[in-house]
Amino acid sequence: MKIDKKHIISDDVNLYHDKNGINLNNPNFFLTFSDFNISDGIDIVENILVLSNNAISLKNTDKVFETVEKYLANNNLNGSYIFHNLDNFKYFLNKYGDISVITILSNDVEIEDYYDSLKVANSKKGFEMAKIDFNQIVIIDKVLSPKLLIKLHIEAVKERVKFLDSLNLPLHIDNIIGTDDFMVLASNMPKNDLSDDEKQFGIDITSIPYEDDDLDIENLIIKVQDAVSISLEEAFKKSGLSFGILDFFVSEGIQISDLVDAGMALVEGVEVTDELREKLEIQIYKSLEDINVIALLLAAIRVEYDFSNNLIREVNVEDDPAYLYTDEVLGLAIANQIAGTKARFNFKRYDEKKPGILSHLGPMVDDIFGGLIAGCMSKIFEEN
Repeated sequence: MKIDKKHIISDDVNLYHDKNGINLNNPNFFLTFSDFNISDGIDIVENILVLSNNAISLKNTDKVFETVEKYLANNNLNGSYIFHNLDNFKYFLNKYGDISVITILSNDVEIEDYYDSLKVANSKKGFEMAKIDFNQIVIIDKVLSPKLLIKLHIEAVKERVKFLDSLNLPLHIDNIIGTDDFMVLASNMPKNDLSDDEKQFGIDITSIPYEDDDLDIENLIIKVQDAVSISLEEAFKKSGLSFGILDFFVSEGIQISDLVDAGMALVEGVEVTDELREKLEIQIYKSLEDINVIALLLAAIRVEYDFSNNLIREVNVEDDPAYLYTDEVLGLAIANQIAGTKARFNFKRYDEKKPGILSHLGPMVDDIFGGLIAGCMSKIFEEN
């Protein structure tokens, strides 16, 4: 089997990559704490393996071990291992002094062209089955105790959760990101010769000399946290994953056809034709390429999320209070941005009657989408 890539991580650790997966090898042994498929918890191993589902399956346990051992043999590697299997993944390697982070993306979402510069996130699996997992293996070139390694694992997982939460992704994307990922922390073992019995049956890890007492633990925790978050940020950028205004429409349960239907509901004096519907649809797309329209729409969507989830202590919008008029201000601003003063008067009609999808939306977003429709309707009649 041909090794496509080899990275030198440290004096003892090498990363091997081929079409079937990646392997981190340390002939002097890792001490690991992981939530891998096989195995999770504390282990002393020579290999950390992540293999493609095309190369391995967990359905037949005997075949699993046979396949892993064949993989090692074909790459001229041997010894003990932990491993995990993933779908369609790629990895990103980052080094920060004596800390190396391998971030492994397993992703079912693609960014597709939609209209001119507009794009939308989609998945062949559908968003109920899709996932986006940023898995990480953190290699620390120090001799750490199991207790400290577990502590660092906890802090690394917290940092990853904190980073993903900070992205403020569209709800349907947020629901599938980081739902089935793994985190591995690995450090060195003291360089001493293990007997054959120790290699076969294990060693008493409580009696091994570790470097904990010589370390600034708090500083090490901060370094691990920084390495995890910076690696995630870089991997997210390199992955090509990005989300735009249409993705936030999806998160609100809104399709462009819903907006077209609502726009047609208040048409007076002219016949509603397929041509008219198409003109409105095209105008909506054009308006959604305007950075000012995007800013106003997102402002309301973000506020709606905070209000509806009771994240702002002073605000309760359960009954759509009459004194809340910022939604109308934003709706008017969107209508005006698209088609000027005339659209402001058109907005009043959509705000009062709330046709179609508008009647089912929350107190902030109903008016911004009303403003979008009013502006676009005014624009297409102005051009005619």
